[in-house]
Amino acid sequence: MPRLVIVSNRVADPRRPSAGGLAVALGDALQGRGGLWFGWSGHIIREGQPVEEALHVQQTGSVTLATVDLSQEEHDGYYLGYSNGVLWPVFHNRLDLADLDAGFVGSYRRVNQLFARQLKALLRPDDIVWVHDYHLIPLALELRTLGCAQRMGFFLHIPMPPPLLLAAIPQADWLVRALFSYNLVGFQSQGDLAHFASYAEVEAGARRLDGQRWQAYGRTLQAASFPIGIDVDDFAALTHAAEARDMYERMRQAYAGRRILLGVERLDYSKGLPQRFKAFAKLLKNHPENIRSTTLIQIVSPSREALVSYSGLRQELESLTGALNGDYGELDWVPVRYMHRNVARRRLPGLYRLARVALVTPLRDGMNLVAKEFIAAQDPADPGVLVLSRFAGAAEQLKEALLVNPYDTDGTCETIQQALHMPLTERQRRHQKLLERIRAQDVHWWRRTFLEALTATQGDDHRVALPSLA
Repeated sequence: MPRLVIVSNRVADPRRPSAGGLAVALGDALQGRGGLWFGWSGHIIREGQPVEEALHVQQTGSVTLATVDLSQEEHDGYYLGYSNGVLWPVFHNRLDLADLDAGFVGSYRRVNQLFARQLKALLRPDDIVWVHDYHLIPLALELRTLGCAQRMGFFLHIPMPPPLLLAAIPQADWLVRALFSYNLVGFQSQGDLAHFASYAEVEAGARRLDGQRWQAYGRTLQAASFPIGIDVDDFAALTHAAEARDMYERMRQAYAGRRILLGVERLDYSKGLPQRFKAFAKLLKNHPENIRSTTLIQIVSPSREALVSYSGLRQELESLTGALNGDYGELDWVPVRYMHRNVARRRLPGLYRLARVALVTPLRDGMNLVAKEFIAAQDPADPGVLVLSRFAGAAEQLKEALLVNPYDTDGTCETIQQALHMPLTERQRRHQKLLERIRAQDVHWWRRTFLEALTATQGDDHRVALPSLA
């Protein structure tokens, strides 16, 4: 069996308790067939320290973890600058926040070239290489330039933007050329796949050979939708573990007689948090029976706060929280419990199980696994209701959720009211269907389906040099 090589911006030890579901799933695949996980170490070489391209290699069972360090300049240009200052906002439909003129692309490409040089020395001829996410779009192009002919796949964990938004990036053509260096490219949703196909055909002149294959730049690429899932049984088991039970009991006593609306996400402008707070304010205004009886618990994990747009978002959320609590709060009731900190993964299932309604209302999202975790954590006899943005990738699968347009605060307000008063039989019916869906396409299905498709792709001669960035 060919060895599996995973490449991602960060590398996780899947055996650690803090590892997320995706890290565990990928680690299971590596352990099962023996493999290598390659990426950035997380370490930044400070100014004045010698810059070396040394590999850090450690063995964990049958998995080899290999990482490289970055200089401060490389990190700032590659990670903060191009990955999160250009690609992230554009791919989330926020062209207004993208810094398109700052020249970060040079660092982005140099880091991908560094990764390619270091990885090439570790590769075997029959390896299968699986590259993850927007940080590493051009990695296959750089590997092909070095003569690597292994089968390579790429999975985009964030949304693919509409063609005209993608075209606004000055290097858009180079990025799409780079994607054609892979054998297989996977997207979260059919909508993302359609955006890619439209750009490839209209802007790049690609010729569609069949439903999943395109030809352009002298290359043939297969692309498809592979909606990522969670380990449903594992997460459901966490719900009954001691830490989650303790969280559930403590919160149940603290909020006795009150219905909980719950939001859990990173601090990010794509998550629709200000719009969510405004919809909750309308709920209290338009449906005053919710005053004293309904509380919004919003957990926001710190993220990329060195970027101005993120610090500004935090200030806005704190201002909205203060206004809501000032306008509607009483001595024995606070409408919004806002927490700007991480909550341990093992405690979250207890919160999910307590909530009557989960608010997953991003303005744009690749998939959103919180929605699936909420479903897995529910008591089937008395389940909560999922209110889900139609702009999350999960909306294509989770049709029994209550879908909303997060830009429509009046509509979102009324949908939350509907969720709070949904009859038990309807809640049970919707939850049963949702649970069936996330079981059918869980994280193991996602991993297996992608790797089977990648293994089955036709190998081309990849040693032909592809056009580089002008």
